[in-house]
Amino acid sequence: MSQFLPAKGFAGFLHKFLCLRTAPRELWIIYIAYILENLAYKTGAASVLPLWLSSDLGFDDIKAGAMVAAWSAIMTLITVFVGSLTDAMGIRRTFLLGFVICLISRVVMTTSVSRWIALPGGLYLQALGLALMVPVMIAAVKRYSNAAQRSVAFSLYYALMNLGFACGDWILDRIRATPPVGLGEHGSWLVPWLGMELSTYRVLILLSVVFTVPGLLIVWWGLRDGVEMTEDGVTVTPRDAAVANGKNWAATLMDNTRATAVKTGEIFAGLWGQPAFYRFLWFMTLVVGVKMIFFHLNYTFPKFAIRELGDGAPFARLTGMLNSLMIVVLVPICGVLTQKVTAYRMVTVGSFISALSVFFIAVPPEWFQSLADGWLGHTIAHSWLGVQGAVHPLYVSIFLFTVFLSIGEALWSPRLYEYAAAIAPRGQEASYMALSLLPFFGAKLLVGGLSGPLLTHFCPVEGPRNSGMMWLIIGGIALITPIGAVLFRKRLQLHEAGRDA
Repeated sequence: MSQFLPAKGFAGFLHKFLCLRTAPRELWIIYIAYILENLAYKTGAASVLPLWLSSDLGFDDIKAGAMVAAWSAIMTLITVFVGSLTDAMGIRRTFLLGFVICLISRVVMTTSVSRWIALPGGLYLQALGLALMVPVMIAAVKRYSNAAQRSVAFSLYYALMNLGFACGDWILDRIRATPPVGLGEHGSWLVPWLGMELSTYRVLILLSVVFTVPGLLIVWWGLRDGVEMTEDGVTVTPRDAAVANGKNWAATLMDNTRATAVKTGEIFAGLWGQPAFYRFLWFMTLVVGVKMIFFHLNYTFPKFAIRELGDGAPFARLTGMLNSLMIVVLVPICGVLTQKVTAYRMVTVGSFISALSVFFIAVPPEWFQSLADGWLGHTIAHSWLGVQGAVHPLYVSIFLFTVFLSIGEALWSPRLYEYAAAIAPRGQEASYMALSLLPFFGAKLLVGGLSGPLLTHFCPVEGPRNSGMMWLIIGGIALITPIGAVLFRKRLQLHEAGRDA
């Protein structure tokens, strides 16, 4: 009889995913649109923006870092206030607005190198579009799944997010590769049907336009208004019936915004009278230290990798793509193996591993020369990345940095918001989660402000470099998280039922 248990176990595992077969088609449309938008984000934003700002618009490291920091901070800040807009307009209309804004902004960034056009009509307009998309994606997954499906629906959502990021990183390296494989770091392409010559980075932004169009079309044609997955099945509420008293969505938006502003003000004022809120803010501020590593991966790392390893260096596959694939595999495993461990301890241990990972690229690369000359270096550089010739030891140190960063992230990142949900009083979880973005808003501004000066002083385009010192500073800042978590454990740690203290 026991010989059939593995089959039953596999069938039970498969059955958990088959529960989504009753979900409305809107859930699958959201998944497809999400993959396409993540591809667009990775090819037309993220790591590409600082390179585009310097190469195509002529900004130095300091100004480019400040521009990207402002862009990212604006996106984070707008995200906090998108909820009332979505409630008033509905998921479909908010999606379409976000897609249209992203499409317009990416077309502007592709076709113009004028700072007065590309920045307001491209870069900063895209921040608004992205701010509309991300929270609505999460709300849509919740709307289109019931309680029995929700855990699997969000797990699949998280996996597809990383899949989209991984594919985007592969495309990023492929386009930047040395001809004939790619266009080269500073190459160009003549668009046949337009007669316009685009730089390598503008070609990547053009690809983000290409990925945005089908996402817009499938949402336009496939997503229905008023669809919701309930415990009794799929329900469809006609749009006219959903708008109260015959008001249009604009009037509803104004009413919702006004009511939301008043209620938010009352809740926000009440939060400052809760001792738990101060513990929460202090904890989230501590986490900023390790979170800054991931911001530096977008702002600082691309220029560092290109300057140290040469034009066309495949840094995206070695960092972003590897990180995404490892997170997909490690997060569910770590979740199962550490169920009895408190969220606070997991954040402490995981952030310590992630912070220490930075020191792999802070120490002299020569320390890894023997590994670079051996099977590990050959596998990474030759077999995987397709790099020709002798293996630079920095490839090995970046690989080890990414592996340990990902292990640490798999331990602390999922448990971070579990802590936030646990400390929040009943009925105020959403307020706590929204305000958890505020320390990250400040962190993005700080990283952007640091990125340019660090690159200018320690890793310039020309002249002597001391890149290890730059990463030593970044790693030192990241260590604030685990050290602070240990020092303030008695004040910040919560009792979690069923888990070891």
